[in-house]
Amino acid sequence: MNKTQFYLGIILAALLGGGIAVGLTKYLDTDRTSANTLQNDRNVQLSKFLTDTSFIVPDGINFVYAAERVKPGVVFIRSTYNGSKGGGSFANPLEELYEDYFGDRSPGERERRGPSHSSGSGVIISADGYIVTNNHVIENADKVEVTLDDNRMYTAEVIGMDPTTDLALIKVKEDDLPYVDFGDSDDMHIGEWVLAVGNPFGTLTSTVTAGIISAKARNINILRDRNGRQIESFIQTDAAVNMGNSGGALVNLRGELVGINTAIATQTGSYAGYSFAVPVSLVHKVMNDLIEFGTVQRALLGVSIRNVDARLAKDEGLDVMDGVYVEGVASESAAAEAGMRPGDVILEINEKKVGNVAELQELVARNRPGDQVKVTYSRDGELNKVYATLKNTMGDTEVVKRQEEVKMEGSIFITPPTDVLESLDIEGGAQIVDLGEGKWADAGLEEGFIITSIDHEKINGAEQLEQIMENKSGGILIEGIDPDGKRSFYGFGW
Repeated sequence: MNKTQFYLGIILAALLGGGIAVGLTKYLDTDRTSANTLQNDRNVQLSKFLTDTSFIVPDGINFVYAAERVKPGVVFIRSTYNGSKGGGSFANPLEELYEDYFGDRSPGERERRGPSHSSGSGVIISADGYIVTNNHVIENADKVEVTLDDNRMYTAEVIGMDPTTDLALIKVKEDDLPYVDFGDSDDMHIGEWVLAVGNPFGTLTSTVTAGIISAKARNINILRDRNGRQIESFIQTDAAVNMGNSGGALVNLRGELVGINTAIATQTGSYAGYSFAVPVSLVHKVMNDLIEFGTVQRALLGVSIRNVDARLAKDEGLDVMDGVYVEGVASESAAAEAGMRPGDVILEINEKKVGNVAELQELVARNRPGDQVKVTYSRDGELNKVYATLKNTMGDTEVVKRQEEVKMEGSIFITPPTDVLESLDIEGGAQIVDLGEGKWADAGLEEGFIITSIDHEKINGAEQLEQIMENKSGGILIEGIDPDGKRSFYGFGW
């Protein structure tokens, strides 16, 4: 090989190596570019996913707006009890646990301990100071204090209470207060977001928790009424609620009141995932009654009922699998006069579907005696629609107003509302609503005590008590019902 051929070979080898190197570099760059492009595409997709607020936070959710709107209208309530503490219509799990462990205490033992206290929440529903809360928050309290979100404090007047729904209305003397607007609990759906606002444990004031509506028209059998007329048609949520939240607000994302938080399902006394609120549709009616009449106007259809299930449908040969089965119809009741009979299955009230007993009770309870409701029911496979005129507990269509107050010897008496008489299974009496210094207090009577007889003469109302006492002198014997429901006797000189 001559020199020319040698150098030519070197040049050809260099050119070949360079070509291979360039080709390999281009191949590697192309592969790297493809990988980078793929990664960039993934990053763009992920970025779009993370910034797509309509996917991450569904349209309409704004916890901040609802919380800021509602918090000023939710108050802290502190109830003071001098001597025995009430609570006849609602079971406080911690109080019952305490008494089960340490044993029941007599009134004398409670008296020696001095005043006791409990706390809860309330919702301002008008600028002039009306506040809704739970009956069990203030029941039998000797003093009710209200603290606003801005720390202003007031002593509240009790306007009225309704043990059958566990609702109560109180009022403070103030104007231009922040209040929470009523929403529509009928328009709320299972799975919809709600906020609970209240004062858990009496220390964590103005607490806001979030959850969804888990169920509607729940009956959990916590209210007590001797005549079985308690109304339980709760909204169930998973918003965290604890003791002290009672009487607080359950609101939608517009900051509108849809329920009053009332109870929790728990074996420990603390939140365990389920809370229950009285729907605002019922709250609104009860509050209007208490403001206008001083007592709740209870309207009745006059039927004994049970839920329809598969076994009942089979046993009774029903052609429907839901609704409310009518087991009995009271004579001369609204249902009887409308032509309803045992065996009917109620499907709707005023064209609102009735799925269970709780729903039926709530829909009827929204009305007053004398109101007409449209009842849709199934009988022998045929649909029927009738109008029933609802009656009160006395069997007529009249509304009942709380009687005027009677003042004697420094104390104030009223004729107890019908629902109170029914819950105690008594026909009449005169109830002490304000116990002042004087002979009644000296005799040992307490606020809330209902006098049923004087010297074995039956008392039907406060005015009759006043008339009888005008002609009394010397020693007299008083018989009546204590605030805790016990029958008691007192004797003193008049």
